[in-house]
Amino acid sequence: MEEIITRNFLLDEKPDVVVQVVDASNLERNLFLTTQLMELGRPLVLALNLYDQLEKSGARVDAERLGVLLGAPTVTTVGVTGRGVSDLVNLCLETAEKRGAPKRPVDISYGHEIEGHLNELVGMDGLAESAGRQGEYPPRYLAVKLLENDRDVVARLEQGVGGRAAGVLETAAKIREHLQSLFNDDPEMVITERRYGFVSGALRTTYQPAARERASISDLVDRILTHKVLGLPAFFFMIWAMFQLTFNIGQYPMDAIDAGVAWLGGAVTAVMGDGFFRDLIVEGALNGVGFVLVFLPQIFILFWCISLIEDSGYMARVAFLMDRVMRSVGLHGKAFIPLLMGFGCNVPAVMTTRTLDNQRDRILTMMVNPLMSCSARLPVYILLAGTFFTAQAAGTVIFSMYALGIGLAILMAKLFSGTVLKGQAAPFVMELPPYRMPTLRSSMIHMWDRGKVFLRKMGGVILIGSIVVWTLTFFPREAAYTQDYASQIAQTETSLAGLAEDAPAYAALSEQKTALENAMEGERIARSYIGRIGRSMEFFFAPMGFDWQTNVAILTGFVAKEIVVSTYGVIYQVGDSTDETSETLRGKLKRSTLTPLRAFGLMAFILIYTPCLGTIAAIRRETNSWKWTAFSIGYSLVLAYVVALGIIKGGTLLGFA
Repeated sequence: MEEIITRNFLLDEKPDVVVQVVDASNLERNLFLTTQLMELGRPLVLALNLYDQLEKSGARVDAERLGVLLGAPTVTTVGVTGRGVSDLVNLCLETAEKRGAPKRPVDISYGHEIEGHLNELVGMDGLAESAGRQGEYPPRYLAVKLLENDRDVVARLEQGVGGRAAGVLETAAKIREHLQSLFNDDPEMVITERRYGFVSGALRTTYQPAARERASISDLVDRILTHKVLGLPAFFFMIWAMFQLTFNIGQYPMDAIDAGVAWLGGAVTAVMGDGFFRDLIVEGALNGVGFVLVFLPQIFILFWCISLIEDSGYMARVAFLMDRVMRSVGLHGKAFIPLLMGFGCNVPAVMTTRTLDNQRDRILTMMVNPLMSCSARLPVYILLAGTFFTAQAAGTVIFSMYALGIGLAILMAKLFSGTVLKGQAAPFVMELPPYRMPTLRSSMIHMWDRGKVFLRKMGGVILIGSIVVWTLTFFPREAAYTQDYASQIAQTETSLAGLAEDAPAYAALSEQKTALENAMEGERIARSYIGRIGRSMEFFFAPMGFDWQTNVAILTGFVAKEIVVSTYGVIYQVGDSTDETSETLRGKLKRSTLTPLRAFGLMAFILIYTPCLGTIAAIRRETNSWKWTAFSIGYSLVLAYVVALGIIKGGTLLGFA
C-alpha cells in the first residue's frame, strides 16, 4: 500500500527532484529500485549512503561513472556523520533548477522480443489518455507496467473512456500470453531479470569488490544472536535488562522531578488564596499532569533503548528469530516488527502494518498489536510495581507485563488465524543488515522524536482529562457524612490551641485532626460525581476486589492509558504534599484495597483492555471498517477481564494473596 501511495505521488504530483538513498554496502539489490524510478521520467538524484561501510570492506565504486550509466547524478554520503550531505543538497538544487549539462535519459533494454511489444503498445492510440493523465505518464512506463500486469495501472486503464482503453488492455493480455509461451516464465519475472542484468552490467564497470571475503564482526555476532537455540533467550534477556535499566536508572531523576512538582504545588498554594481556582490548578492540573510528568525519565530511557535496538541492526534479527514462532500462528517474522514497535506507541505501530504484503496479514497484525505494551502504560506499571513490590523485583514485574503481552499476541493470532482470519502467511525473506554502532546524536534524535509525542499528550489529553476528573470530584460540594466531622475537627483545633507544639499530646492531636480531615474528604469524594461513577461499576469489578477509585482510573484509561496515573493523583488528593503529615500517592495506594496480587492483576488488565482512542482511530482508518474496530474493542475487553480475574483468583488459590 505504501509503495503504491509513493509511486502515485511521484507520478501525479511531479516533484522537482526525486532523491533515492541507496545502501552502498548492498548496491545490486538497492539499484533495482533505481531502474524502476528511471522509468518514471522524473529528475533523479542518487545518494550512495553508508559509504564508510563500503570503504571498510575494502570495496570501491566510481560514483560519477555510475551516475552517467544510470542517467542520474550520484554522490556518496554517510548520513550519521553528515559527510557528503551538503554535496547532496547542492546536487538536488542543481538538478531541480536544471543547471549544468542535461542528463541523458537511459532506457533499459529488455531484449529484442519485449522491446518490440513495448513499441507496439506505446504506438497505440490513447495509451496515455486512457490512464486519465494525458501527457503526464511516460507511455513507455505504462507499457512496461501492462506487461508486468500491474493491478494499479490496469485499474487506471479500465477507468478510461471509450473503446481505446479496452483495446489496449486486450492487446497487452495477448502479448503477455505470447511472452509466457516464449520464455516459459511470467513476463514480470523476465522483466525483473533484465533489470537486474542492467544493474549488474553497470556495476561491472564501476564497482570494485573487496580483495577477499572474510567473516565480518556481524557474522560472528550473528552466530550467537540468531542461533536457533540461543537467539530467543538472548533477545528476552536484552529486553529484561532494558526494563531493569529503565526502572532503576530512571528512579533518580524521577525523585528530583517529584520534588519539583511538590515545590511548585506549594508555591502556587502560598501565592493563591483558598478557593475554587487554586484547587483547580493545584489538585486538578498539577496533580494530574505532575504525577505523569515524574515518569518522563523512564519513558525517555525506554525510547533511547529502543532506538539503540533499531539503529544497531538488531531489529531485523528479532524479526528473523520470531519468524518460526510467528509462522506457527499464521504470520511471518516481518509482522513482528510492527508488534515490537508497539513498545513505543501502538498508533504508529498499527500504521506500520501497511508494509505487510496482504490485507489478511495487516488486519491480523492490527488486531493483536494493542496487546503490545506501549509507553503510555509504563507510568502505570512503574507506579504499581514501585508501590507493591521491592525495588529489586519491580523491573522483573514490569518485564513480565511485556512478556505477557507478547505471549497473548501470539496466542490470539493463532486463534484468529484459525477462525475469523483464515489463510496462509505470505512468503518472507528479510535482509539482515550489518551491525552498526549507533551514534549518540542519532539515538538522541530518535528518543526525542518519540518523547515529544508523550510531552504533547501531557499538555493536551492528560491535562484536559485531569481537569475533568477533578471537576467530577469537586462537585457536589455538599455531602451527607456518616458523622459530624466539622465539630470534631473544631474541638481538636480548640484543644491544640492550649498545647505547646513540642508536647507529645500536640503531635497526637495533630495526627487525629489530619485523620479526621482525610476521612471527611474521603467521604465527600466518595459521594461526588466521580465517586458515584466508580461505585456504579463495582458489580463489574467486585470479583477482582478493586475499589471505586481503581474503577474510575480504569474508565478514564479508555481515553489514554497515562490518565490512569493522573486519575489516581487527583482522586487521592495528594495536593497537600508540602504538609509533613501528608501521605504520598503510593502510601495511599497501599492503604487501598489493592494488594500485590491485585496490583499485578490490575497491571494485566490495563495491558490488555480496550486500546486508547488514538489506537482505535488508527485501526478504524487502516482497516476502513467499523466491524474490525468494534471487534478489537470487544475482544480485548473480554480477554482483559478473563486474564486479570484468572491471575487474582488463581494467585489466591495458590496462596499468593
